[in-house]
Amino acid sequence: MWNYLYLLPVFLALWAAAGIWIVFAIAVANGSVDLGKGFPFISKCGSYAPQSCIFGQVLNIGAALAIWICIVRYHQLRDWRVKTWQNQLILWTGLLCALGTSIVGNFQETNQKATHLVGAFLAFILGNLYFWLQFFLSWWMKGLPQPGPRWIRCLRQSICILSTILIVAMIVLYSRRMRSASAACEWAVAMLLFVLFGFFAVDFSTLRGCTLQLEPRLDSSLPPPPDTESPKTQTSQVL
Repeated sequence: MWNYLYLLPVFLALWAAAGIWIVFAIAVANGSVDLGKGFPFISKCGSYAPQSCIFGQVLNIGAALAIWICIVRYHQLRDWRVKTWQNQLILWTGLLCALGTSIVGNFQETNQKATHLVGAFLAFILGNLYFWLQFFLSWWMKGLPQPGPRWIRCLRQSICILSTILIVAMIVLYSRRMRSASAACEWAVAMLLFVLFGFFAVDFSTLRGCTLQLEPRLDSSLPPPPDTESPKTQTSQVL
């Protein structure tokens, strides 16, 4: 069977990165943002029509892909015998990151600033935490499989560290009204998170695919189904 799951992280990384830079280009072209006044935040570029429609669509599709990736990763870690509470903690952190991404895309800063900031917190802070939890899990469980070359793990750790530093710098610079520098940190963090999601392609390369299995709920009020006998048994009874 052809493995398609590794394409999900790659597509998410390319889709999200290309999408927000296209929004940036449209905002600059139509004058919604003025680079002469400073480098804009991502949300500033996506606050005005027509790019706000593209911005929302990009982030909503990106959030849906992130949810899919988090669920596949959850089942992969479960098959690797990761403890349930650890696995669920990682899963819910990733799902809340995806939720925050969708909130950022649908609640623009110019319309719902408080809601927008909550979404940004979930997307950036919990998004970064999601990958730190992945790293700590690989460090805690010595026998946890590590697909791909060994340098992948070191690169992931380096990106997590850099992302954390940039998030702190973004907050500090914003509090000191250094908006352009803070915005540059925000863009850098977003790109790094996309790269970290893209690295799941290495982990998913070991999977053949995934299936959906439905388990019907048993109703005690219904009579049990009749026993079905195999054709071989029925033939022996007739003979």
